[in-house]
Amino acid sequence: MNSNSNKLWTRSFISACIANFLLFFAFYLLVPIFPLYLIEKYNASKTLIGIILSSYTVAALLIRPVAGFVLDMVYRKPVYIAAYFLFVISFIGYPIAHVIGLFLFFRVLHGFTFGFVTTAGNSLIVDILPAERRGEGLGYYGVANNLAMAIGPMTGLLMHDVVSFDIIFYTAIGSGMLGLSFTTFIKAKNMAAGRKQQVIAFDRFFLLPGIKAGMCLLMMGIPYGMVVTYIALYGKEIGIKCGLGLFFTLMAVGLTFSRLIGGKLVDKGKLTFVISFGTAICVLAYFTLSSMKFIHNQQIIVPLFYLVSLLLGVGYGSIFPAYNTLFVNLAPNNRRATASSTYMTSWDIGIGLGLVSGGWIADSKNGLQLAYFVGAMAAVISFVYFVRIAGPHFLKNKLR
Repeated sequence: MNSNSNKLWTRSFISACIANFLLFFAFYLLVPIFPLYLIEKYNASKTLIGIILSSYTVAALLIRPVAGFVLDMVYRKPVYIAAYFLFVISFIGYPIAHVIGLFLFFRVLHGFTFGFVTTAGNSLIVDILPAERRGEGLGYYGVANNLAMAIGPMTGLLMHDVVSFDIIFYTAIGSGMLGLSFTTFIKAKNMAAGRKQQVIAFDRFFLLPGIKAGMCLLMMGIPYGMVVTYIALYGKEIGIKCGLGLFFTLMAVGLTFSRLIGGKLVDKGKLTFVISFGTAICVLAYFTLSSMKFIHNQQIIVPLFYLVSLLLGVGYGSIFPAYNTLFVNLAPNNRRATASSTYMTSWDIGIGLGLVSGGWIADSKNGLQLAYFVGAMAAVISFVYFVRIAGPHFLKNKLR
């Protein structure tokens, strides 16, 4: 075997990772400040915040099946670059939206571009990676997201204290434009060459063998959507007065290290174990998070709050590359983009449900404490369903 065929750290792979980091940095820069922005500028309720922010995810999940179908028929690189460009310029809409209806419009538009660019990027990186190191490569590629999660929310919250919202929006645009420049250095084979025209049918938009695993991933997305959107508000409710950005940083630390280890374990054939282990860690973390309002000692609650963030990082960092590889391994080579689309659509639906249900529950009597308990129960369902049904189904139907 040619040693170069197994090489991971090529110029294309490095450029793809940097582009991915800068794209998600722009995304995560705004995640924790959007609720604050909507409250300060529009006096929006938590329920309305959930609806508006979830529209982004709904738009993304609606476009992903279409993106997967298109990307399985065409050369992916130019589509990826075009989608990346549209994603970046969509940020311009936020500072010019002077009424909440217009903000919602731009949020939906931005969600469409995000859904397409992330599906295209995930499909393109699979084409670049050597098959023998796919789990490891996807782990490293995902680390770019985690580094963005570590730096982005913390930077956004720090900037919120000293500069205007407009400057934060323009910073996101600058990050995206820099990332766009790195996409031009990616070299990938034209996987569409010689491919037959696809018939428009349901199974061309969704990977049917991945539906069971998709249900598990969906359930894990529900509490995750609640955390990334409302954790700053919950932190203030339980008495965390400063350093809320550190929650995302520690979560990203856990995500980074567990992704690297989990990816290598996946390549060694331990995919179902990695998913089961990561899900169990998340269950523990969410039950701990939901019980924190019963703790009144700040000397206990502060370190416990940050321990939860680390545990969530370890849990999700384990399952992300494993689920990604699972969907790819259930699909023939000419359906990789559809596999990526189904993987990301399942996640987006969960995130959207988490945003909406989290905001709705947060406005109730028991607030975010109840929301995170509901999220913990969703994680329990995911764990049981994967161990008993989705995991065995994968082992029976995997193609590689």
